[in-house]
Amino acid sequence: MEENAVEIKEKVVAINRVAKVVKGGRNFRFSALVVVGDEQGHIGIGNGKAAEVPDAIKKAIQEAKKNLVEVPIVGTTIPHEYVGKFGSASVLLKPAEKGSGLIAGGSVRPVLELAGYKDIKTKVIGTNNPRNVVRATIDALQNMSTVEQIAKKRGKKVEEIV
Repeated sequence: MEENAVEIKEKVVAINRVAKVVKGGRNFRFSALVVVGDEQGHIGIGNGKAAEVPDAIKKAIQEAKKNLVEVPIVGTTIPHEYVGKFGSASVLLKPAEKGSGLIAGGSVRPVLELAGYKDIKTKVIGTNNPRNVVRATIDALQNMSTVEQIAKKRGKKVEEIV
């Protein structure tokens, strides 16, 4: 990937203090969930864990850059409606009219912003656990396909499908 040509932005979605109970008491560490993207159809997520918050975030960013995936963008929105699932989290993504903005809450918003979408309606169904919601959102985006991709898969022209 041409990382130098495009600037990759990152957003911290969740930071969690986790404890390991040992003989002498509790050992606290920090777990961070980070989303990275270039706002042009590439998105990645990463988890990092360390004794200090900045170190956990650095680790998460490194992992997220390794896990970049490409997602389809049609104009400013998505090609079609889709429900992504991960664990008990379901995320409904609906294409929206140009100018309606990004209607998304919680952990869905940073994923869609960094992927480069401007007009989408979303609804989180089930759990609102940030890790599962982010994974469900990426699942939905990865399973979408544009008319061009479907035409190529079927060996037809776009006009024959539309």
